[in-house]
Amino acid sequence: MPALTVQQLIKQFQLQPHPEGGYYKETYRSPEIIPDQILSRQFKGDRAYSTAIYFLLEQGNFSAFHRIESDEVWHFYAGQTLLIHVIHINGKFETIKLGSNIENGESFQYAVPARSWFASEPATDTDFSFVGCTVSPGFDFDDFELAKAEELAKQFPQQEELIKRLCRQ
Repeated sequence: MPALTVQQLIKQFQLQPHPEGGYYKETYRSPEIIPDQILSRQFKGDRAYSTAIYFLLEQGNFSAFHRIESDEVWHFYAGQTLLIHVIHINGKFETIKLGSNIENGESFQYAVPARSWFASEPATDTDFSFVGCTVSPGFDFDDFELAKAEELAKQFPQQEELIKRLCRQ
């Protein structure tokens, strides 16, 4: 079986550029809705129970630091190691290796907690990472905030170099 390529994946799954970097395609949006009066205050409107996307990052690209109001579960599908850098709301920093090399400490899934700042990038020896993200309550761009490098670096100076490298503003 021939190796997958970035262009094959973009074409096969009709992936589009994502505002935070990389390519994506929404694959699922629950038809069931959670009314906003039941949701926590951080949500400004109704939300689907759950949403899912395909997400593709190739070497030299990154998903910029951002946060959302829901938990986001990442799933590894193909390619090589994806690094997910997370600054938790309590300030704790960690880097998760998403991939199939379990001997190298990689995981097939990881859940980024709601309101944590996070960014991702292919590891140095990675051509591309093809993953999925599931969000519950469902993703809405009203819940999406891209980080401003200077502001985030002031909040977390110990991660300043990484923040400035993985921000687009």
